[in-house]
Amino acid sequence: MLRKKYNSIRIKINRIIFQKYERSCYFRIVRKGIDTKRDILASGLEMASQYGLEDVTIGSLAKTMQMSKSGIFGHFQSKENLQLLIISYAVRHFTDTVILPSLKVERGIPRIKAMIDNWIEWGDGLSGGCIFVSASNEFSGRPGPVRDALLSYQRSWLDSLAKLADSAVKAGDFRPDIDIKQFAFELYSLILGFHYYHRMMKDVNTKDKQEKALNKLIKNYT
Repeated sequence: MLRKKYNSIRIKINRIIFQKYERSCYFRIVRKGIDTKRDILASGLEMASQYGLEDVTIGSLAKTMQMSKSGIFGHFQSKENLQLLIISYAVRHFTDTVILPSLKVERGIPRIKAMIDNWIEWGDGLSGGCIFVSASNEFSGRPGPVRDALLSYQRSWLDSLAKLADSAVKAGDFRPDIDIKQFAFELYSLILGFHYYHRMMKDVNTKDKQEKALNKLIKNYT
């Protein structure tokens, strides 16, 4: 009886250990898959910045990542899904490196300047500059899910810039009668101009011009 009881307990213990091992293996496999997908998207973002989102394909990424096409395809299933996930990855990266750090800065004009500095630094961190600028030009006349995603994110970003202005009003830095949407339009236009001068024209004085333009813009709202 004691031997039977002992064997029964041993079987239960072995089963628990095996189940824990199975779960551990499963989570390691899942974690590895997530890490691989993240690395692919990071590489895709860099390629999209440099060559354009349309030129990022399953084949080109497979070559860059030194993976098989089937391996890349298994993660994304289609070129369109790949493009959508690159955009989504870019948004998360932008949020983590531009928006969230800015929110830790004192609201009002200091936060606006921090947001712009982070935005410019983020674009400079990509070989071809801000992907949202280049991708918006690529897909502006091409209806479909990719354009819809870009448009949605851009509208959200303009809303965020308008909220920056509203925050400056509440902080007492801006006049209470300003049009916050007009401010968002002018601020975004300023950065688009910076991107063009900095990337296309290679103007070495672009940063100085941007700072002067930003200070002048802010002064108009104080």
